[in-house]
Amino acid sequence: MSQFFSIHAETPQPRLIKQAVEIIRKGGLIVYPTDSCYALGCALDNKDALERIRRIRQLSDKHHFTLACHDLSQLGNYARVDNRTYRLLKSATPGNYTFILLATKEVPRRVWHPKKQTIGLRVPDHPVALALLEELGEPMLSSSLLLPGEDDPMSDAWDIRDRLEHDVDLVIEGGYCGVEPTTVIDLSEGAPVLMRAGKGPLAPFGLDA
Repeated sequence: MSQFFSIHAETPQPRLIKQAVEIIRKGGLIVYPTDSCYALGCALDNKDALERIRRIRQLSDKHHFTLACHDLSQLGNYARVDNRTYRLLKSATPGNYTFILLATKEVPRRVWHPKKQTIGLRVPDHPVALALLEELGEPMLSSSLLLPGEDDPMSDAWDIRDRLEHDVDLVIEGGYCGVEPTTVIDLSEGAPVLMRAGKGPLAPFGLDA
C-alpha cells in the first residue's frame, strides 16, 4: 500500500519533502509532479525500482530513461556537454524539455541506450520536483507516468493512487500538471534533432514540428 502526500505546488512543505526523499533513499519508487506531467522516480542506483518502472510501463530495453536534475551543474556530471551544447541547455532550463546526451561513467550502464550510450536528462521547472532533487542531492531516475495502451500520461494524483497503490511506495499530489509530455531533443551528435514535439517550444532550437 503506497503512502500519499499532498505537497503544496508552489511552497513545498520541507517536512514532507524530507520524508519523500527518505523513501527514495530507502529504495522506494515514487510518483511526483513535474512541469509537464506526473512521473515515476527512484534513486539512480536502484536496480529493483528501475525494473518496477519497466513493468509498470511495459518498457523495452531500448527506452530512454531520464535523469531529472536540480540544475545544470548537476547535469554536467552525468552527460558529456561541450560549450555550444551547454549554452543551448542554459537557455532552455529549467523547462519542458528532455535532452538526449552522451552518458558519462557516472551513469549506470543499465539505464543507457544499449547502442547509443545515451541518456535523457532534464531540469524540471516545478517547485516540488526541484525541492525533491535539492534534498536528494543527486539526479533522480525518472519516467513519465504513461501507462500501456493509454495516449496521455496520468494527471490526477488520487486516480494514480487508486491504480498504482500496490506498485509504488509513495504518490505525491502536487496539483494538476497537465498531460502534455516534454519536448525531446537529441543533442548527442551536436546539432539539435527533434525526437518528440511536446510542451517545450521549438523556436529556441531552430526546429520545426
